[in-house]
Amino acid sequence: MADLGPASELLTAALPDAAARELYCAILKDGGRIRAAEVAPGDEAALRRLVDVGLLVHQLMDASYSAVDPRSVTERIGAGIRLASARLLVEAEQLPELMDDLTRAYDATSRRADAPSGVRYLADMAQIRHEIAVLAERCRWECLTAQPGGSRPAEVLPAALEAARRYLGQGTAMRMIYEPAVRLDPANVAYAAEATRLGCVIRVLAAPFTRLMIFDRAVAVIPAAADNSSAAIVEDPATVTFLVGVFEQQWQQAEGVNWAALAEGAAVSAVHEQVGRLLAQGLTQRAIGSRLGLSERTVAGHIARLRELYDAETLFQLGWQMRGARTGESGA
Repeated sequence: MADLGPASELLTAALPDAAARELYCAILKDGGRIRAAEVAPGDEAALRRLVDVGLLVHQLMDASYSAVDPRSVTERIGAGIRLASARLLVEAEQLPELMDDLTRAYDATSRRADAPSGVRYLADMAQIRHEIAVLAERCRWECLTAQPGGSRPAEVLPAALEAARRYLGQGTAMRMIYEPAVRLDPANVAYAAEATRLGCVIRVLAAPFTRLMIFDRAVAVIPAAADNSSAAIVEDPATVTFLVGVFEQQWQQAEGVNWAALAEGAAVSAVHEQVGRLLAQGLTQRAIGSRLGLSERTVAGHIARLRELYDAETLFQLGWQMRGARTGESGA
């Protein structure tokens, strides 16, 4: 449950704890009244709690405590919480005005005077990451991402998944486009499976495409250099609308993936199938790695397992036997 501030604290302070509840019920069983002399040493804290809450009233005349109807206590507590909540709502309405000077200062700093209208250029990677984080935090209803370049580094995936969980939890729609090679990386497959379980939709596109992020169809981030060393933050409405159209065209061409099935173990067999198919076509180990976005070492590992599977002593023999298996001919 989210922290509601003073109203929540008032509710917590007003409720009896387990020991106090148990003592209150015991007093009710004894007729709703207990003498101070009858309170066991271990019940003194619970007794004070009941008095503080208002469920017991101290009778000075005979040094006893009488039980009070919880309904009256409930009404008193409820009135206090409603009053605190009303005060919080008023304070919430005043927040934009109280933060106005800081907001104007931030807006003035985040736009360079020498940049063309609607476009800002960032050349520092730390600054680019910061800007994307700010835009993502502001995003409320839709985030569109085209992410070429193969698999993302495994070390960034936990943070990316946590961000996706936060955005999807607040109702933000997320769609992503990856390269097909991502399907061959277990870490990225696991990320995609969990992200799609949370509500994100991720497809793969075999055709070339450019890195692109669009937030709420109002701001886009695109590369400003071929090596992605700089970025352009685009806020011009016409340009952003054009970029949304580009993304939607690529989205229609992209292929849906059952990420959950891949995460359950089909990813490994998919890698074998891809490596085996390309090997049977006569591609070299380096060419296979380039085609699938894998390192030569990873490809070599898959080939070693395929050689063991086909009982092939050489790479040539493996390719020959695999071609025979695909065409139905004997490898002998």
